[in-house]
Amino acid sequence: MRAFVLAAGIGTRLRPLTTDIPKPMVSILDRPALYYTLSNLLKYGFDSACVNVHYRSEVIIDYFKNNEIGINLKFSHEKKLLGTAGAIKKNESFFDDTFVVMSGDGLTDINLKKALEFHKRKKSIATIVLKKINLRFEYGIAVTDRTGQIKSFVEKPLWGDVFNDEVNTGIYILEPKIFDFIPKDEFFDFGKDLFTLLMQKGEKIYGYLMDEYWTDIGNIFEYKKGIFDILDGKVKIDLDMFKSSNGKYISSTAKIDETVKIENPCYIGDNVIIKHGVHIKPYSVISNNAKIDENSLIEKSIVWENARIGKNVKLTNTIVGSNILVENQITLFDSIIMEERTV
Repeated sequence: MRAFVLAAGIGTRLRPLTTDIPKPMVSILDRPALYYTLSNLLKYGFDSACVNVHYRSEVIIDYFKNNEIGINLKFSHEKKLLGTAGAIKKNESFFDDTFVVMSGDGLTDINLKKALEFHKRKKSIATIVLKKINLRFEYGIAVTDRTGQIKSFVEKPLWGDVFNDEVNTGIYILEPKIFDFIPKDEFFDFGKDLFTLLMQKGEKIYGYLMDEYWTDIGNIFEYKKGIFDILDGKVKIDLDMFKSSNGKYISSTAKIDETVKIENPCYIGDNVIIKHGVHIKPYSVISNNAKIDENSLIEKSIVWENARIGKNVKLTNTIVGSNILVENQITLFDSIIMEERTV
């Protein structure tokens, strides 16, 4: 089976996390968001995926060329963005059977087998995977009948358009016939263009309501929420490391002084060094090769790989990027430090 993964977004709403990296490559517990999307595809039998890239495309390509994930990858570089549907039209020859589209910046443990079974049962040309959430107006809203057929769809509605709480997750199951409706070499979007056109042409589109976890990490709030939900066990992903009974994810290669106080849930990656008197409070992430010096406090904060936190530092609700030095005695609250420099 084959899939298409959308990974060309610039990630404006995630800045400054995406100043130097594309949105699908933001770090989630020492792996890029895109890694989890590809892992879930592999879990359900997908052997090949086409990934479209645009902004800082070399970051994505270099990472996955050097980190074998078990799924064959084809990269489709877009010098000019073609939209979600236009990107797939460019790669039409890659698909000759039912295929799945997923977002490289979504975090989900969706059971794709169940979704595919629904799609086949309905004999749909296109199935949109939906999720019930509290109303958030940056997502497309779909209205379905009792059979699951979509009767109306509004992409990123205004207040006056809101009439349902089933949102478009950006996960689609499609038949190759959809290529007949997508113009070549033109900007064409699923939500704004293709689905509306299909309904106008009398084609049946169904909505599959998923039960599993899903969030879009397209902004800072959702990025943090996704990570904290993993720590809470709300997302079924394999972290390939030991999880203790009290909810701490701690690598066996981490060097932690015996005086360090660690409260769950938390994540401490490979080769982390945590020195005397440090306090790691709940919902803290210390990524690979980071170092926390004496008597510092980390609270509900995310420290990316190779960062160094000095002595007597206090971090609260803060994100510290890779390779950054936070000097001694610094207090940071509700901050994001991403440039490679000393703070």
